[in-house]
Amino acid sequence: MATSLSTLTSSFSSLSFSSQVSQKPFSLSLTPSFKSTKIKPSSLTISATVVTADLETSNLEKFVKSRLPGGFAAQTLIGTGRRKCAIARVVIQEGTGKFIINYRDAKEYLQGNPLWLQYIKIPLATLGYETSYDVFVKAHGGGLSGQAQAISLGIARALLKVSEDHRKPLRKEGLLTRDARTVERKKPGLKKARKAPQFSKR
Repeated sequence: MATSLSTLTSSFSSLSFSSQVSQKPFSLSLTPSFKSTKIKPSSLTISATVVTADLETSNLEKFVKSRLPGGFAAQTLIGTGRRKCAIARVVIQEGTGKFIINYRDAKEYLQGNPLWLQYIKIPLATLGYETSYDVFVKAHGGGLSGQAQAISLGIARALLKVSEDHRKPLRKEGLLTRDARTVERKKPGLKKARKAPQFSKR
């Protein structure tokens, strides 16, 4: 037992403990896992197309009212055209060839469709008056195609009030004929005007 104690004390004496403590302060570096990004305010671009369209419409409305004192009904060179469900009241005045439909430019109103624009220009082009008259239109009902053809008839009828000599060339081109074709009504028992449901024998 004495030998075991002596061996233990000798082994403990051989061990040396370092009592030196580092004098440096403990520094804990915390590095954030995300980068601080500056939030830039998004540049707000407000499109002013709607505002400009409203201004153009108001300006054209003032222009039309200045050119037509007393409104459409007070004018002398006026014609009414009809096609399908569309009705157009047309006033022509000496000018430079402007077309204004419902206080909007004709190209804008008819969505730049070349066929519809051709419809409204044919009566004046037939007589060689493309740049001699301004055309003011109030149209309602139907679609743009029907309104364009109604405007064509209204212009032709208004040109008759300028001179009765215009009747012969306009009649020759078929511009004074009212197109009476309309959509045929639906029939009871049928799917459409003439389309019938499939026949079943049993």
